Amino acid sequence: MAVTTKDIAERCNVSRTTVHRAFNNTGRISEETRKYILDTAEKMGYKPDLLATSLKKGRTGNIGVVVFDVKNQYFAEMLNTLDLEAQRRGYSVNISLHEKKEKQEHDMLQRLAGFRVEGIILSPVSKGSEFGEFVHELNIPVVIIGNKIDSDIPYVGIDERSAAMEAVETIARKGYEEIYFICPPLEDIEKENVYSHVERQEGFLAKVNELNLNGHVIGKWNYLDDIDRLVDKANNRVAFFCSGDLYALDIMKHLRKRNLTAGKDYGIMGFDNIDMLDYITPRLSTIDNGVRDVSTKAVEVMFDLIDGTEVQQETIIPYTIVGGETL
Repeated sequence: MAVTTKDIAERCNVSRTTVHRAFNNTGRISEETRKYILDTAEKMGYKPDLLATSLKKGRTGNIGVVVFDVKNQYFAEMLNTLDLEAQRRGYSVNISLHEKKEKQEHDMLQRLAGFRVEGIILSPVSKGSEFGEFVHELNIPVVIIGNKIDSDIPYVGIDERSAAMEAVETIARKGYEEIYFICPPLEDIEKENVYSHVERQEGFLAKVNELNLNGHVIGKWNYLDDIDRLVDKANNRVAFFCSGDLYALDIMKHLRKRNLTAGKDYGIMGFDNIDMLDYITPRLSTIDNGVRDVSTKAVEVMFDLIDGTEVQQETIIPYTIVGGETL
């Protein structure tokens, strides 16, 4: 049976009020009595009801995080950073995965609100003004990472469009005149929030037009069906700019079966700079999207909201072009 404050009060021959004063370090109580009560509680194996205590103070000590999944290493790195930052502030994280299912995302957000988390960091799959209103009606501080919803909900991310434009410039400087933007999530644009990928596409198109390059967008999940044909028919040096490192690695693996080497027989560049790239040869050229810095800043913004501090509605974190061996 769990030890209660009543048990401690009886053992120490004091009132329960005095025990609570000792635990909370408040009210009139001598240091000697406080130390005696705390030592006795520890010897008796007392475990405080942290939730009940925090609710009395108007705090639960919990935040929620809702993201796509952990199969993509980008989200795994994000969750690791978010959890460590929350722990550093004495908070626990309730992690939920919506797996690109809108109803699941709605249910998870409502459940977290029911659990009275103090704030939520969300990488959404839902979009539109109706979803934006739903998020506002949660009456909980929410910070968005990844796919922006609307300008009234704080957002932390990188300048996706500028990153894509700089990627095209990097590829063009290597002498590639024919560039394909590989972006499978664009196939789901009508039913999902793919804001970040749309921004990358717009940056890609703007820069290939500016540089008068031969640029094309492949926005479908069965993109590998086109890769062999594109490599074989290319009149110029062909390069692939992928809206995710995993897509780039998939193409490299596919073309390796034909003894074609990235950086020699074709060029390729990714997006995200996931950790596993350090173990793959040739090393993929990519864009570091600052996932750790983005996640750290998102936690900072969320706690500012929790504390009632005014925050910027959009916080842009620097990205970095990472040179590799595939261009």
